[in-house]
Amino acid sequence: MAGTDQTRRDEAPREAGPAVILVAPQLGENIGTAARAMLNFGLTDLRLVRPRDGWPNERARAAASGADVVIDGARVFDTTADAVADLDYVIATTARARDMVKPIHTPAMAAGALRQAIGGGQAGLLFGPERTGLENDDLALADALMMVPVNPAFASLNLAQCVLLMSYEWHKAGDATAPTRIDYQQTRPASKAELVGFFTHLESELDRFGFLKPPEKRPSMVRNLRNMFQRAGLTEQEVRTLRGVVAALTRRVPKGEGPEDK
Repeated sequence: MAGTDQTRRDEAPREAGPAVILVAPQLGENIGTAARAMLNFGLTDLRLVRPRDGWPNERARAAASGADVVIDGARVFDTTADAVADLDYVIATTARARDMVKPIHTPAMAAGALRQAIGGGQAGLLFGPERTGLENDDLALADALMMVPVNPAFASLNLAQCVLLMSYEWHKAGDATAPTRIDYQQTRPASKAELVGFFTHLESELDRFGFLKPPEKRPSMVRNLRNMFQRAGLTEQEVRTLRGVVAALTRRVPKGEGPEDK
């Protein structure tokens, strides 16, 4: 998906979020794509522990695709302990628990724990090298672990994928966007009065043409029809269109112009 211009990126509001700590990342490109994933979801605190190809890294900047605020603000540390020293709560990502007695979260649960921790301090997410993952000494610095429930037959996630997944879960945990919405543009949802007007119009024509028979079944037939249209979530424009359809279908056709006359 194409990014916005640099001014809009720099002016976008950012909430306080967890630090993202990449331990011994091997490729500048992976750092850059991780930075891009972070900024997609409002994270900007990037910390690097012993990046293999040094820092700064122009390949990382190019791969970040404009997430310069993350790249420019990245800090480099000699050890994982130094990188997490100012944090109050750390979750480490890992593919296996390695016999450590720690809480193991799913991504969604980890995001909730981070939000709770940030309410009273600073928190971070710890990611290991692309090829080997975090070492036991790194995991020992974490308060909890995060494991992604992936296909056990192919469990490999690259660094940027894992950062994207957790950045998204962090953002989603605090996002108030409705799960489903409709862009009404030039219209709006139909009011109950408009729906009832349509129902009355339709039912009167169905009565006129003898559809709602026998009389004892009319109430249930009417309810079924109304429920059918209620489920459709009609807009004001759609109700007007349907009323026009009913009017057109029931309008008397001048003699000689009906299909039976042709």
